[in-house]
Amino acid sequence: MTAPAFTDPAVEAVFAAYPAPLRERLLDLRALIFETATGPLSESLKWGQPAYRPTGAKAGTTVRIDALKGSADGYALYFHCQTTLVPSFRNLYSDTLRFEGDRAILLSLAEPPPREALAFCIGQALTYRGRR
Repeated sequence: MTAPAFTDPAVEAVFAAYPAPLRERLLDLRALIFETATGPLSESLKWGQPAYRPTGAKAGTTVRIDALKGSADGYALYFHCQTTLVPSFRNLYSDTLRFEGDRAILLSLAEPPPREALAFCIGQALTYRGRR
């Protein structure tokens, strides 16, 4: 699994600042986001977090990734909280994924990430506006 080289030095610096095990997981998530996308993505920082958004008009909504504040081994995928994305993910994957409200999928370094479920959720976010 590979992702394109960083084009924004600020995003690259955020990844470089993560502790090594967390950086590896977040880089894997970054690669999964690019792998799942059906078109070009912009990569930037939003609220200091790496953020990925389809560049096409009405294509989808932003997906952000970051370490969980106050957790030594937690990290998350964040979605726009005013969409129906996380509630629908909860209906589909309540036995596989952990959630925070209507905005995040919570993950842990102690467990392998459920790639198929995450790829589905990422794909739904990146195509959200086009499906509404």
